[in-house]
Amino acid sequence: MVNLPPEDNTPRVAIIGAGAAGLMAAVFAARAGAETLIIERTVEGGRKVLISGGGRCNILPSDVDASRFVTDASKNSLKKILLGWPLKEQISFFEKELQLPLEREAETGKLFPASQRARDVRDGLLAEARARGAKLYAQALVTGIAPKDGKWAVDIADAPSIVVDAVIVATGGLSVPKTGSDGSGIAFARKLGVLVNPTYAALTPVLAETPLFNALAGITLRVRITARDGEREATAEDAFLFTHRGYSGPAVLDVSHVLVRARDEGRRDARLLVRWTEIPEEEWTRRLGNAQAGTVHSVLRRELPERLAEALCRHAAVEPSRTLPQLCKDERRRLLDVLLRCELPWSAHEGYRVAEVTGGGVDLAEIDHKTMESRKHPGLFFCGEVLDVFGPIGGYNFLWAWVTGRAAGVGAARR
Repeated sequence: MVNLPPEDNTPRVAIIGAGAAGLMAAVFAARAGAETLIIERTVEGGRKVLISGGGRCNILPSDVDASRFVTDASKNSLKKILLGWPLKEQISFFEKELQLPLEREAETGKLFPASQRARDVRDGLLAEARARGAKLYAQALVTGIAPKDGKWAVDIADAPSIVVDAVIVATGGLSVPKTGSDGSGIAFARKLGVLVNPTYAALTPVLAETPLFNALAGITLRVRITARDGEREATAEDAFLFTHRGYSGPAVLDVSHVLVRARDEGRRDARLLVRWTEIPEEEWTRRLGNAQAGTVHSVLRRELPERLAEALCRHAAVEPSRTLPQLCKDERRRLLDVLLRCELPWSAHEGYRVAEVTGGGVDLAEIDHKTMESRKHPGLFFCGEVLDVFGPIGGYNFLWAWVTGRAAGVGAARR
């Protein structure tokens, strides 16, 4: 057990969780002069950081569009929180203060550490926190938190409770449980009467049992995709990947929450619609009406992978070998629909097992937008994935972790 020093006037802060948000909170709580203890249930913490970006860690986006974040809370509150630490200042923190140069990926605009090593991000944050005096208590399971005589008691399995001035809940959500995420922070919040919006798996692959498209596993291309149900809609333009079990890739992950929520709520009306190319409808109409162009398949494969072109013909109930003069009006209409508004069959989703993040969580109305402190419980702070906000693939969720972690660390130390 790591003991906090004897009583004096130094604020004492306990941070539950050594993930991205927790480590950033530790850095800034310690910098602000607090005696800082990071309590982590795994051996070393930061496992999601280590596996992110295929082990490279997409640390930040190169620009930020606040409208791309998803929340059931106030969008105005979300924007206020994001303004607390602008992107330019975050980049400067990593490059100048952590001495971790960043590189922009030309094709996507994503920012990665120049070393291409996610471990350098996790280790850099932990080293900075320790250099400022923070202590890591690893393999410690927090079983509960509660206010106690103006302070906070933190209960730890098989160890004495500790009493601190402030607690920062940075436990993450329910996604990728093999990394140690178990939703405990959300459970703590609920027990304390904090408003928690329904949680759901987000940025997760979609499953489909359809031999026609399952046979296309491995094909990837850039598309425009929309998930829509009776209440929600999400659209993305990015890479799409056919898998043996369904669909994945950034485009699918970014809209999957609409399908997940519809299924979780017992509704079967959610649809997945794809536009396979940027070619406008007028141009496709012209090409499909060109009597000299050859077969339907030959026209489609000029713009699409060959196997996909054939599958789309069959999905439209048109024989790929049909010549364009042989097409009737209804067949042309069906081909236009599958090229521009293709409804993909789907049956389920991968859920929290491989979801990049958790949607839902502590409502932003419950916290002070500058400090991340609970409005109900002074001395209690929330940051990162435990809050009801997530963003698209591309560094947005790390940005949210950095912004809210910093705010919580500073707020807890100065309380």
